[in-house]
Amino acid sequence: MKIQNFDQLAITPARRALLGIAEAGFEAIDTGNVIRKMIRCDHDILSITGELIDLKRIDRLIFIAVGKCAADAAIAVDGILDGRISRGVVLDVKKCPALTNMKIFCGTHPLPSDDNIAATEMIVENLKDLTERDLVIFVISGGGSTLLFLPQDPKDREEVAIFNAMTNAGATIEELNTVRKHLSLARGGGLAKFAFPAKVISLIFSDVPGDDISYISSGPTVKDETTVRDAEEVLARFDILRVCNIEKCDLIETPKDDKYFAHVKNFLAVSNRKALAAMEDEAEKLGFTAEIRDTELAGEVTDVAHMVADAMHQAPQKSVLLWGGETTVEIKGNGEGGRNLQLAATALDLVKDGEEILSFGSDGHDHGPYAGAICDTITKQAISDANLDLKKYRDDNNTQELFEKAGNYLLTGETGSNVSDLIIALKE
Repeated sequence: MKIQNFDQLAITPARRALLGIAEAGFEAIDTGNVIRKMIRCDHDILSITGELIDLKRIDRLIFIAVGKCAADAAIAVDGILDGRISRGVVLDVKKCPALTNMKIFCGTHPLPSDDNIAATEMIVENLKDLTERDLVIFVISGGGSTLLFLPQDPKDREEVAIFNAMTNAGATIEELNTVRKHLSLARGGGLAKFAFPAKVISLIFSDVPGDDISYISSGPTVKDETTVRDAEEVLARFDILRVCNIEKCDLIETPKDDKYFAHVKNFLAVSNRKALAAMEDEAEKLGFTAEIRDTELAGEVTDVAHMVADAMHQAPQKSVLLWGGETTVEIKGNGEGGRNLQLAATALDLVKDGEEILSFGSDGHDHGPYAGAICDTITKQAISDANLDLKKYRDDNNTQELFEKAGNYLLTGETGSNVSDLIIALKE
């Protein structure tokens, strides 16, 4: 079970149903299960999403996994390929056990670091001197943009200030990654270029609303359609150079030559649609009428909280409404906590008896140790009993401390999955 505090939270039938629906979503996107369904090896015939590869015709098999699903994917692949990997690199935000012929790195997130540079340099080193008789299998997942940090100048740390300024201003993931593609040699098709002319198969785990693979982890194996000029326009839109006190930002043009992508096949492995479908099925098994409202949810978190609450108010009894996507938060305070906790704290003013809202990050971390929080009248009462000033915590963006004191947070730890945020609204 992914939800570690399931029994502590499931103190009413409605909450037990709510958490059971969330658990079904987690199970559906379990990285190991997804990989084992996509990759099979029978003697010397490797099947990846139905594509058959005769390993006797392959000189070297290189495996590269990057992002919040990397460790779990690598463990599964190591078991499937059983010693056939020639060399590889695993770069995750959490620790990974030793694996056959693979170098393991634990990088930083959401801000890049020297550790990320060292790991990315090792990935590039493993992609050197390949030929058309070599095969590279990539697993790319959310968090990869930060992890694949390889500026043209190794001393350049402008990205940290730029990321913070854009995030605080409420930039979308597309805007963020348009800029980040042009700040690292490993993004925006960069890894495909380094792997050329080898055969490349990339399995992509989407955490981006709409599943545009060119933006997932800033598309390291996908030909980039954006340009330096596009990145400059985004920076100008948010007045980033002035805000960050940067005189000039040295942006990198991404690879545009089609030859680097001629031997590349990118496959969408999983997205929030799979989680939402599983949650819809579980809700219906529990006797609710369920509906997926949106797989590409976006918008400022306060607006989204009101939209979700209004939809729940209007829904008939025994209803479950589901959303997947990624909201934005304009940071005004100095507290800790992410968009899911902020949404739950905002919706507490709106929730009524018999209504439950659970907003959570599928990776298990909402810019802190908690995946999200339950918003219902029980949580509201707990905040009142603890004499906590809900508005002050919310205005300070200090929702992590709020739910630490009031309880009712969702605890999963690192799930090894990442398909954006998920929202469940349940009406008894």
